[in-house]
Amino acid sequence: MTTLYTHAHVFTADARRWASAIVVRDGRIAYVGDDDTARRIAGVEAPEIDLGGATVLPGFVDGHAHIVGTGEAAAQVDLWGADTLDEIQRRIRAFADDHPDAPRIRAQGWQHAAVGGRPTRQLLDEVVSDRPVYADAYDFHSIWLNTAALAETGIGDDTADPAGGMVHRDGEGHATGLVDETAMHLLVQPVLASFTTDDDRDAALAAALRGYAGTGVTAATDMGLDEHDLAAMIRAERAGALTAHIAGHWRVQPTGDEGQNLAQVARAVELAVAHASEWLRVVGIKVMIDGTVDGCTAAVGHPYSDGSDPDPVWSLDELAPVVAAADAAGLQVAMHAIGDEAVRIAISAVEHAIAANGPRRRRHRIEHLEVVERADIDRLAALGITASMQPVHADPAIQANWRAMLGDERVDRGFPWPEMTDAGAPLVFGTDSPTSPYAPLPNMFIAATRRSALDPTLPPNVPAYALPLMAAIEHATRDAAWASGAEESYGRIAAGLHADFIVLDRDVFAGSPDELLETRVVRTVVGGRTVHQA
Repeated sequence: MTTLYTHAHVFTADARRWASAIVVRDGRIAYVGDDDTARRIAGVEAPEIDLGGATVLPGFVDGHAHIVGTGEAAAQVDLWGADTLDEIQRRIRAFADDHPDAPRIRAQGWQHAAVGGRPTRQLLDEVVSDRPVYADAYDFHSIWLNTAALAETGIGDDTADPAGGMVHRDGEGHATGLVDETAMHLLVQPVLASFTTDDDRDAALAAALRGYAGTGVTAATDMGLDEHDLAAMIRAERAGALTAHIAGHWRVQPTGDEGQNLAQVARAVELAVAHASEWLRVVGIKVMIDGTVDGCTAAVGHPYSDGSDPDPVWSLDELAPVVAAADAAGLQVAMHAIGDEAVRIAISAVEHAIAANGPRRRRHRIEHLEVVERADIDRLAALGITASMQPVHADPAIQANWRAMLGDERVDRGFPWPEMTDAGAPLVFGTDSPTSPYAPLPNMFIAATRRSALDPTLPPNVPAYALPLMAAIEHATRDAAWASGAEESYGRIAAGLHADFIVLDRDVFAGSPDELLETRVVRTVVGGRTVHQA
C-alpha cells in the first residue's frame, strides 16, 4: 500500500531539514522531498493527500513517561491547578459525592505548597472518612492517605521505614498519612495494585494511547515497568492495539542485598530478549537514586532551606554493581537523579561500569538533573551520558515551592538545558507523565520560552536557559528516539523509517511561541496508519 502526502511544510529533524512531500509504502517512508519526485516514486495509482501547506513534524517521542499510570491518572480526581487546601478538599469531596459506590477514592496532582508541605490524614478525613482516600502528589514521589487508607494498607505507628523512604509521623510518633519514596512503592502501591484488574490496566493503557494520538505522541520511553504494566502492553501488542512505539525500562528497587538487586537486573535481561519488536522493546533498567526537591528528598550537596539534608536512595557502593551488571549485559541504565549529589553518584556508577567492562556501545542516561553543577555536566558529557529532562517541570506556575526549598543561588541554575548541549551531552526531552501533562506542544513552549504553559502571564524563570524552538523539537523527536536506540526506526521523517508524523493546524515556526499553546494536531500517522484525525 502506497500513500502520497504533498503540498506540506515538512520539518524532518533530519540532515535535510525541510521537504514538501512524503511517500509512505507499507508503513515506512519511501521518500521525503519535493512534490514532483514524490509523485513519480509513488506512482499514478497511489492516493494523494494534499495537506494544503500545513506544517508537518516527526511524531513526538516522549523521552520519559509512565504510560499505564498516565491512563490511570485520567480516571482519578484531578488536583492539578488546585492551589489551596480548600480547593483540593472541594474536588475530592465532589468526586466522592459523584461516585458513591466507589470503594476508594484515588486522586493525583496536589502541590506541596498548597498543603503546607506535609499534609495529614485528618485533612482528608474532613471530606471523606467512610472510604479510603489515596492522593498522589504531582511528582508521584509522595502519597497522602486518610485514616481509612492507612488501615487498608496496614500502615501504623510501628511500621518500619524501608531504606530510601519514610512513613511520616507526628511529634507523638503517630503516622500522619504522608508516605514517600520507597515506602510508597513498597507499602502502598502493592496494596493498590491488588485492587487493579487486568481489564483496568488495559483500559488505562488504551486511554493513554488515545491521548497520545490526539496530541501527536507516536513513541514513548516508559521509565518504570513492572510485571503488570508490561503484561498490559504485551496484550495490546498481540491485539494489534498499540498506536505508539514503546521502549521500556524495568524498575530495580534497592533491597539492601546485592544478590537480590542483581536478580532484578537478570530479570530485565530476560525481558529484553523476549521483547524486542518494533512496537514493544524492553531496553534497560530504571533506578531511583533520590527523590524530589519539592519533598526535600532529592540528594543535594548542601542542605535545603529548612536545614534538611537527605541521604540518597542508592549509595554508590550499592548502585555500582547494579549498573556494571546491566552495562555488561548490554542494557541501558536510566538513573533518576534530581539533586546534584545524586547526579554525582549516577556519573560515578557509569564511570565504574566503564572501568569494569571496558569499551562497548552504551547509552546510559540520567533522568531530570534539576539541580546540577557545571563541572558535573562536563563530566557526564565526557562519559557520553544522556541528559533526559522535562521542560514541564520547569513551568513557573509550579516552581514556588521548588525555589523556596532550595532558597539560594541554586534556583538560578535550575534546569540548565543549554549547558548540556554546550558541553556535548545528548539532550532528550519528555514529560514524566502523569507527573506532568503529556501534551508535547506546551512542553515545547516552556522549552523555548521558560514561561508557564499553565499561566502564560507569569514571567519566565532563568530565561537564559531557553532553547530555540527547532532545537527543542529535535530533542523531543530525533534525540529521544536515539536515546532509546531507535534512531533507525523513528524520530525523524526520513526514508526507511516508520512513517510516524503529525500534521498541525498552523505553522509553529512562523509566529509567536504563544501559538504553541493554541496549536492543535489535526492528523497523527503511526506506521503509515492515521490514528487520529481532527
